[in-house]
Amino acid sequence: MALLGIWFGVGLMIDAWAHTNLAGLETFFTPWHAVFYSGFAVVSGWIFWQVWRNVRTGRQGLAAVPHGYLAGLIAIPAFAAFGFADMMWHTILGIETTINILFSPSHLGLIVTMMLIITTPVRSAWNAPDVGARPTLGRLLPALVGLAFATTLVSLFLSYGDAMQYGPESIVQAYSLLERGAGPGPVLVGPGADRVAVAMVVTNVIMLSPVLLLVRRWVLPFGSVTVMYTIMVLMPGAQTQFRNLPILLSFVVAGFVSDLLIRWLRPSGERRAAYWAFAGLSAFATWSLYIGIASATGGGLPAVPELWTGAPVIAGLIGLALGALFLPNAVRAAEPVRPGAVTAEPVRSDAVTAEPVQPSAAADAERA
Repeated sequence: MALLGIWFGVGLMIDAWAHTNLAGLETFFTPWHAVFYSGFAVVSGWIFWQVWRNVRTGRQGLAAVPHGYLAGLIAIPAFAAFGFADMMWHTILGIETTINILFSPSHLGLIVTMMLIITTPVRSAWNAPDVGARPTLGRLLPALVGLAFATTLVSLFLSYGDAMQYGPESIVQAYSLLERGAGPGPVLVGPGADRVAVAMVVTNVIMLSPVLLLVRRWVLPFGSVTVMYTIMVLMPGAQTQFRNLPILLSFVVAGFVSDLLIRWLRPSGERRAAYWAFAGLSAFATWSLYIGIASATGGGLPAVPELWTGAPVIAGLIGLALGALFLPNAVRAAEPVRPGAVTAEPVRSDAVTAEPVQPSAAADAERA
């Protein structure tokens, strides 16, 4: 499922590259749409095959749907319907060529249903009995791939706030507040500092949130964040034709640093302080590397020290806030419960005495 999801996700990246870099797109029927929709076809076929195999063994109804596959199964006809709507939209209204492509209702429907399909490995692994609290990288890899590709969908539709699309020179110029005279007033050289700062905030939330979700659920094996961040840079890389490669590589390095932080801090749902520390330090390290590598490859440190020193601090504080939102209270490890076991009623705080309850004969028979 994860491998076929890569086909599906890469097909969308090729389509995003075409819409961003090719002019004169005037038809729905393009080679990149063929790659994208063929990815949808093979993923759908795989999900239907899994259900059909269970039906042949005698399972019926929802019992025939593998664990974690139900949302993806429901999303398949919805995706097809939005795909047809998108074809009619383009036929009648034409092909979007500007930011309006990110607000098209048919595109939004496609992206939501695609996210449900492509995250099937995450839901499948979430409560799988063989995964456990400390999975190996190989066992967790399908879930990492599925969630990382889902994150690229979010970054695509928030491209107007994607800090990974800026080149090193643009970042240095923005945080140097460079201006040049042109016409009646000064004109900024490249993007303004406010645009880069807002993009850093948006991208920080997009990239860190799925990692925090997984860290709360599992003790992530070393290399997990590196794998996810490597996949996450592919979408902005496709949109920019990898012209800003140093910036993209800074996030891969940041994923490796985050893996080191996980090994050092051992964050988990039970260790709230370590979880919060990881959230803040991971964000701070990511955006320190962002500024550092941009400066090293883009002409030197920005001229305004408050901007390049304060931006990673802001990112770290946002990471800390995300950590508090994801884990406001420590989560105790759930004790395994035997199938069919009866859970005890909670003790009332106002109870003074309680008579012991004798188990019934029926309960004894059921327990036996």
